[in-house]
Amino acid sequence: MTTKFPDRQQEVAGAVEAQLGSFGARLRELRLRRGWTLEEVAARGGFSKAFLSRLESGSRQASIAAALTLARIFNVTLTSLFESPALAQPCVVVRASDQVEKMTNGLKYVPLSSAGRFFNLQPLRIKVSPTRRGDEHYHHDGEEWLYVLSGRLTLSLAGTTYDLEAGDAAHFESRLPHRLIARGPGDAEVLLVASPVSSPPHNPNLLNQKRAIPDIGLLPFTKSKAVHRRLAPQNRQHQPKDRYE
Repeated sequence: MTTKFPDRQQEVAGAVEAQLGSFGARLRELRLRRGWTLEEVAARGGFSKAFLSRLESGSRQASIAAALTLARIFNVTLTSLFESPALAQPCVVVRASDQVEKMTNGLKYVPLSSAGRFFNLQPLRIKVSPTRRGDEHYHHDGEEWLYVLSGRLTLSLAGTTYDLEAGDAAHFESRLPHRLIARGPGDAEVLLVASPVSSPPHNPNLLNQKRAIPDIGLLPFTKSKAVHRRLAPQNRQHQPKDRYE
């Protein structure tokens, strides 16, 4: 029996061509859902507007370097750039049995969705230990909303601290230096939703962003229920050394 390799090669070539063909449509979808113009994306990635226009129209293919840069700009996985919007699943379900707890920068967290598909909202369940070390504050493009599930939490934000209890919520601009601090005696468990919203492409304050949790995201949160205070000299270990450091 003779194996028909040419037919198989044509099948693979067709599948690759289909994926490449969906790249431009996917790129345009990501840009429009962010509300960005071609000029804004070009400025963020060092591309020309004409080059991006040809990518979206499908008249030009992206190099690996260009695709990696675009994935970083849109904060999605590389593979999701080649995902056809028509074939994408309309709903992502994360089963409790499939959730895997990760740890970074002293935080335990569980992703509750696929940021590669729905990048506008990135929900996480986070545990903050009262023994978390360091006092580094983080700042990055976007906004964040959090809800305290259990424990006692302090949100340090741009030189002000907000004490939150179970049931309290906070909504803040994540471009401001911020840090989550558990006041003990146990962990503070938080439901956090980050949204990496659009920002001016030439904002110098966003050149060196720092994230506590990789790949996660402008409203100041309501002060009516959150107790806030200015940092006293004895609490300066929670104050960022520099606004964008």
